[in-house]
Amino acid sequence: MITVSNLAIQFGKRILYQDVNMKFTNGNIYGIIGANGAGKSTLLKAISGELEPTKGSVEMGPGERLSVLSQDHFKFDNETVLDTVLMGHTTMWQVMQERTALYSKEDFTDEDGIKVAELEDKFAQMGGYTAENDAATLLSGLGIKEALHGKFMGELSGKEKVRVMLAQALFGEPDNLLLDEPTNDLDLETVEWLEEYLGNFEHTVLVVSHDRHFLDQVCTHTVDIDFGKVTLFSGNYSFWYESSQLALRQAQNQKQKAEEKKKELEEFIRRFSANVAKSRQTTSRKKMLEKLNVEEIKPSTRKYPGIIFQMEREPGNQILEVKDLKAVTEDGTVLFQHLNFTVEKDEKIVFLSHDPRAMTALFEIINGNAKPAEGTFKWGVTITTAYLPLDNTSFFNTDYNMLDWLSQWGEGNDVYFKAFLGRMLFKDEDILKKVNVLSGGEKMRCMIARMQLRNANCLILDTPTNHLDMESIQAFNNNLKLFKGNILFASHDHEFINTIANRIIELTPNGTIDKLMNYEEYIHDDRIKELRQTLYANTK
Repeated sequence: MITVSNLAIQFGKRILYQDVNMKFTNGNIYGIIGANGAGKSTLLKAISGELEPTKGSVEMGPGERLSVLSQDHFKFDNETVLDTVLMGHTTMWQVMQERTALYSKEDFTDEDGIKVAELEDKFAQMGGYTAENDAATLLSGLGIKEALHGKFMGELSGKEKVRVMLAQALFGEPDNLLLDEPTNDLDLETVEWLEEYLGNFEHTVLVVSHDRHFLDQVCTHTVDIDFGKVTLFSGNYSFWYESSQLALRQAQNQKQKAEEKKKELEEFIRRFSANVAKSRQTTSRKKMLEKLNVEEIKPSTRKYPGIIFQMEREPGNQILEVKDLKAVTEDGTVLFQHLNFTVEKDEKIVFLSHDPRAMTALFEIINGNAKPAEGTFKWGVTITTAYLPLDNTSFFNTDYNMLDWLSQWGEGNDVYFKAFLGRMLFKDEDILKKVNVLSGGEKMRCMIARMQLRNANCLILDTPTNHLDMESIQAFNNNLKLFKGNILFASHDHEFINTIANRIIELTPNGTIDKLMNYEEYIHDDRIKELRQTLYANTK
């Protein structure tokens, strides 16, 4: 349990929040949400003790252990992978080091023997004798193969390090667990493993994440940081979002009577509770809505960008035909081969692969930016495309301001382009900012504004939620569900895929899986699981 009392965080004259009083209790998982810069990660740092609060205190239950997902991926470069995980249980690790030092003494005394006996007892109580096996099991679950367990952390790739650091945080089932963006750089299968793990975790968890599906699957409560206040709600992210939108609509409807509002809110709670009870979500096991009442539902003050894709013309019957396409990296790695597919009207296709370079290679080829090793592709004559690439660096290597930058990609006056930037929540003073100093999220919003200028009937999106905040992801997702044209995309956002795609094409070096179904059906189909294992079996 974690108790936060009268907490305040202030940097100079800027007050992030104050008078924060709340308890985070055993068996619950709290998703911390808020706009970029609201102070989500700062709250975790204050709770962990990494940051001294301006005012107030944070306390844990007597004897409880706190574990934090480390963001320093170089800190353990000189340690082995297995030892790095074991270090997550600091008390056990200290006992292990003391035991080793005593056993290695040449002049071992009776006093040392007594000390060793005490350490052995502590070690046993902490589960020390199965610690290495437990750590190895965690690593395997997170996709770190046994062959890597004895290697030094400095030998691992960045994505492998992320998984080891997550294993370190989870090791030993701490009483209190703080996770800041734990799904970053995890593939969809590993995220599902983590959801399952946390679903069975009986202690206290606080998590910051932009992954809405992950928050929905694991969270029993939502902590909303909004305009200087930190508010605790029962329910997961979807409940918070849908209820806040309902409350906002009610607030805007001046004619609706108070009794009608209350009845509508109560019906919403009943409907959402029924949906949760029927779902496979771990949150249902914890009865996240047991104590919910109408008074908890408040409108959010968040602003959502106006992402609206419109088509200048309807697509014809011929969209895209791909024949025998093959892509190979510079070092000779085959990303995919013998790729054949035809895109039909109304199809929204997600492309999957264990190697994300495969999707980027495909999108670069069909956009004419790269040549295939083999094969051809042909667009229909009625098709216009708008492409959101994975790497947008080259677009911003200029000292243009935001308005001049966007003006390159369309025709119109300043008022016309300001309207597109305004939709993406850029204010008048923002549009004079040089584009080469923009943040990753600001660049993505500029790229989305650029796409909207195209009025295309086929959107090509390579991992479009990268760098976006929750509000932008939600707005993006909502519009793509309504878009009448074709969408070809890659994503690591489960909710994004499941609510948009109606066809799935998985690219492997040894063949292709092509299915007309949604993502939930795809990942839980046993026959497809077997086929995927076969296709990836000989992949390095």
